[in-house]
Amino acid sequence: ALVGMVLALIGGGGSILATPALLYVVGIANPHIAIGTSALAVSVNAFANLFAHARRGNVNWKCAGVFAAAGVAGAACGAALGKLTDARVLLPLFALLMIAVGVAMLRPRKSEGDGDVQLNARNAPRLLAVGAGVGAISGFFGIGGGFLIVPGLIAASGMTMIHAIGSSLVSVGAFGATTAASYALDGLVDWRVALLFIGGGIIGGGIGAGLSTHLAKQRGALQRVFAGIVFLTAAYMLWRSFSP
Repeated sequence: ALVGMVLALIGGGGSILATPALLYVVGIANPHIAIGTSALAVSVNAFANLFAHARRGNVNWKCAGVFAAAGVAGAACGAALGKLTDARVLLPLFALLMIAVGVAMLRPRKSEGDGDVQLNARNAPRLLAVGAGVGAISGFFGIGGGFLIVPGLIAASGMTMIHAIGSSLVSVGAFGATTAASYALDGLVDWRVALLFIGGGIIGGGIGAGLSTHLAKQRGALQRVFAGIVFLTAAYMLWRSFSP
């Protein structure tokens, strides 16, 4: 429920919370199984939460579709490489990447963004390029990638934070499904745990979507919440990775 709420609240954070939770709270011993299971659960939760944001008019479908389509190919390649990488290296790199993204999101923006962005010849190539890159990173680390997709959509199209959060869930779901399929083919998904996560995530998602819309009315509030969650999770993952 907590993961689902965070996912709907900031458009990301599903897997960056789900993977550590499966490893350190649930007690799954194999990091690759934790990654594959969280990717599946977060993908389903993202699609469920997408409807809540769509009802509130927070989804730019055309921009989201182009970004997601480019990212799926990147996610498939990234997942293949991630499975070959030692998890002891993968998790600390993941945490450092999260810190860099959190810092970037705290940088002041000149405006709140364009709430009526249209797909055009100028932003389409940027959406394709950024989508492919974010998808590859998402697949490599076994994450939905929302904490990268949100700033990626903003940078590529100039849309508002709340529209980036709603639109990001299209890509979070697509990237997570691609990554989960890759891991499932190698038997690296715990289906029972995934189903429990999905059930709780749908409940939490309804709460998070409403809270996200409320915070969007306060300038900079969503960015600060987004960065704060990312920093806390990254710090915990680094501590666990390097502690005896």
